[in-house]
Amino acid sequence: MDFTLVEEQQMLANVVGRFVDNEYAFEARRRLATTTQGWSSTHWSTLADMGLLALNVPEEHGGLGASPVETMIVMEAFGRGLVLEPFLSSAVLGARLIGVAGHEARKASWLTGLAGGNLKTALATLEPGARFDLWNVTTTAKASDAGYVLNGRKGVVLHGDSADLLFVSARTSGEPTDTAGITLFAVDAKTPGVTVKGFPALDGQRVAEITLDEVHVNADAVLGTVDEGFALLEWVVDHGIFALCAEAVGTMEKLANLTYDYLRTRKQFGAPIGKFQALQHRAADILAAVEQARSMVYFAAAKLADDDRRESHRAVCAAKAMIGRSGRFVGQQAVQLHGGMGMTDELSVGWYVKRLTCIDMTWGNTEHHVELYGAYL
Repeated sequence: MDFTLVEEQQMLANVVGRFVDNEYAFEARRRLATTTQGWSSTHWSTLADMGLLALNVPEEHGGLGASPVETMIVMEAFGRGLVLEPFLSSAVLGARLIGVAGHEARKASWLTGLAGGNLKTALATLEPGARFDLWNVTTTAKASDAGYVLNGRKGVVLHGDSADLLFVSARTSGEPTDTAGITLFAVDAKTPGVTVKGFPALDGQRVAEITLDEVHVNADAVLGTVDEGFALLEWVVDHGIFALCAEAVGTMEKLANLTYDYLRTRKQFGAPIGKFQALQHRAADILAAVEQARSMVYFAAAKLADDDRRESHRAVCAAKAMIGRSGRFVGQQAVQLHGGMGMTDELSVGWYVKRLTCIDMTWGNTEHHVELYGAYL
């Protein structure tokens, strides 16, 4: 398996890397995270101008129709800068979901809006008490004369407070924990009955709690097939998990480099502490953990590109499990080697550790994905 980037992919990596280097210095990022919106509209427009928001939009709708490898390249770079913009929610999840399941009458305008940065989306799936189980859906969608009426609550929706369009999983039949009977709906965030409460997560990213109270939608709001939405939901979440794994690799890589720099400059007993063999061994272990995680992400990228849903799901589960394990190890080592200041808000190290912690807990932690992987053996 050849993991060498082709020329166009290397150019993409260079362009995105320059954007992160120029716009995401640590102090600039800290200030941006404390704003009401929590991310920059100027940066969002820049990403649209760079063509990054069209990355996963199908070519027939004016996008780039990129492979998972291109998504991986962008997300790795974003991980190095702890980028705050809602790229994952809109340019990955939104573009993928609309591209395969959007209503034909709306698909073109939605995808054009995504590519231009004029439409932002969010995936509202997990519910209070459901933990990581996508199939645990108590939000209901009852058929009406005009379409459906939705009622329920969704928690920790990534960038839900900035979304124009919400993708909501709701139960149209069956019991609360059945995989059958789940349907996905596209809901305008301004529809009467939709309440969005946004707040910052531990790592500074924006999330939201969403309440649906007698929300009326038309029949064409259905994404895919009624009662058969779980497979579609699992597929799009796999793409989201994969993107998060790629981001985590970039985050770990940056955290490792910050730690190596500290070992070279911090002196004790008249010499840089990086001269001590015991700490060199720990630095080598950090590098091994990062590269092991990177290899699993490459493997998942290859499987997602093959579009074998069973095998790609297994690969994504394996990658997420490894990312959680490696991220925890790299984060703990970085904090310990920096000493007590490693978790202070004034030092970037702590924010990288927080991001890795939140990634581990998004759509299932290590233990959850080990269990899912085992179910497919």
